Amino acid sequence: MKLIAVTSCPTGIAHTYMAAEALEQAAEAAGHEISVETQGAAGATPLTEAQIAEADAVVFAADVDVRDKERFAGKPTVTGSVKRAINDAAGLISEAVDAAGSSDAAPKPAAPTPPPRTHHAALSFGSQLRQWLMTGVSYMIPFVAAGGILIALSFVLGGAEIAAIVDGGTFQSTEYPGVSDLSKLFSEAGFAGVMFKLGATAFEMLVPILAGFIAFGMADRMGIAPGVVGGLIAVAIGAGFLGGLVAGLLAGAVTLGLKQIKVPRGVAGIMPVVVIPLLSVFAVGFLMLVVVGGPIATVQSGLTDWLDGLAGANAVVLGAVLGAMMGFDLGGPVNKVAYLFGTAALASDNLTVMAAVMAAGMVPPLGLALATVIRRKLFTQPERQAGEAAWLLGLSFITEGAIPFAAADPLRVIPSTVVGGAAAGATSMAVGSTLMAPHGGIWVIGLIGSPLGYLLAIVVGTAVTCGVVVAAKYVRRDTGEPAAQAEPTTATQAIAA
Repeated sequence: MKLIAVTSCPTGIAHTYMAAEALEQAAEAAGHEISVETQGAAGATPLTEAQIAEADAVVFAADVDVRDKERFAGKPTVTGSVKRAINDAAGLISEAVDAAGSSDAAPKPAAPTPPPRTHHAALSFGSQLRQWLMTGVSYMIPFVAAGGILIALSFVLGGAEIAAIVDGGTFQSTEYPGVSDLSKLFSEAGFAGVMFKLGATAFEMLVPILAGFIAFGMADRMGIAPGVVGGLIAVAIGAGFLGGLVAGLLAGAVTLGLKQIKVPRGVAGIMPVVVIPLLSVFAVGFLMLVVVGGPIATVQSGLTDWLDGLAGANAVVLGAVLGAMMGFDLGGPVNKVAYLFGTAALASDNLTVMAAVMAAGMVPPLGLALATVIRRKLFTQPERQAGEAAWLLGLSFITEGAIPFAAADPLRVIPSTVVGGAAAGATSMAVGSTLMAPHGGIWVIGLIGSPLGYLLAIVVGTAVTCGVVVAAKYVRRDTGEPAAQAEPTTATQAIAA
């Protein structure tokens, strides 16, 4: 059979391409042809019209909304997560074959055949909700990374007072009037001032982009306008990230409802460009301003005050919980929730939470890389190759570097990364490390407060991860279970590349 697939994950870095390669290998092993479109961070090479027309079935392995899904209308379709594609690609391929109405890979008859029936694997509401939220997060992450690092670099170049110099205010008893004319920003505040303004502008877009693309995931392009407007209102009234989440879901729901309204043919042409944007923007804006915005702002303010007030044992417990989440699914939804919590705290000027989150996210690849060095015989050759790449991936805060190990031995690896991440997060909180950048790993060490304590947190977490996974693998050997003999996979080589 001829199959096609689309893979897509929130960050578009590792899971997207690993899922694609797993599907390609599974299809080849089953005797089928497959073409995969990877909608990753580097963009996508779309499937051609000919490939789509000739396909017997479509596989969507995606944790975010698939772009231009209407291209595949009328094709038998199977939907699953990227995690399932990595771990059970053969199962998805088998379902796609069944959906096409035949498991026989024989050539199609020359005579015309009726159009294939459409088959959709039903997603639960929880799975759909996660997909919508991850769509918003995936589009927000570039703003987080660019804005956060620019702000952090501006502090390095111009000192902490650069914010007061650009926007006006008091810093250490010195009053600054601020830069009133942006055309004079460079002459009055220098490179540091320009970097701060650009970073701050990118950060101002976090909540509107999050809300807009949550709505986009739910209702396609017509959801973007009400979502972005709802997100801007959430920022204006102090509802923050929570307000953005609610605004995005409201915008998507309102837009979906409006799209269901049946109108005369003469009016249908202006519905998507005039009527639906007008009504959805008004409805979402009204709800955010008058109904739900105030209570959400109160909750957001209470959460910010709680974070600011954390100290001592409470802060250590929070660091451990966030660290465990970072190590749980290695770049998946739980990991992204912890990361989003860290960026929200960073936007609220709580720098300790982001430090704990990034330290914990660096630990899984580093701990497993260390384990492949000190106990090489416990790992297969592909795992040892993945370990060589995991050093750089871990140092760069790419938690996905641990996925090849987790895919091969999840029952031993995932508990190890959870415990190691918790140890790193708790240690980072205990030593009071701070981080002004939302990404960058060890390469932004100059932007980290208490850098020696931060390095200690990474070392502790790496050692704990390594120790637990080695002990678990030895227990396997002691019980007589044979060592893993996984076949080499190019997915791990793709991670290394």
